[in-house]
Amino acid sequence: MRIENIDTNLSGIAFDYFYWFSRFEFALKENMYLKSCKIGAKAEPGWGKFVEKWQAKYSVTPEANALLIAKPEQQIVARNADLDWAPVRLDDCKSDLAKVVRLLKTVRNNLFHGGKHGCEGWDDSKRTELLLSSGKKVLDQLAQLASLDADYKRYY
Repeated sequence: MRIENIDTNLSGIAFDYFYWFSRFEFALKENMYLKSCKIGAKAEPGWGKFVEKWQAKYSVTPEANALLIAKPEQQIVARNADLDWAPVRLDDCKSDLAKVVRLLKTVRNNLFHGGKHGCEGWDDSKRTELLLSSGKKVLDQLAQLASLDADYKRYY
């Protein structure tokens, strides 16, 4: 999608998703969900630790189900170092929460890093809007589930 073809509503939704995704990762770090607690390690959000702690209490919401049904794809390397798209593998996920988190991260990665052409749904602004708005609502729900609201929403 070319920048001049992005309507104001969609760019606002994309900004919201980036903003709240980064706030959620900040909240993870502030609440000791770290990839590594080793002294000197980079302070990276520990999504795996978050999933492990909350997977038993998590229930798929309609917004999370929308992400699962929409099946965001991920960019892969194909033959001759060409780039292609493939479904996100979820078969190794041990819980619904693990699946949803993987898709949230895929949506973020596709917006930030992914190819901007070649994916069948990329130029479909309604699909992109669905992924972004559903994902943002799921982030809100996860923050509430884990009592991360203060750091997520900056309520101090």
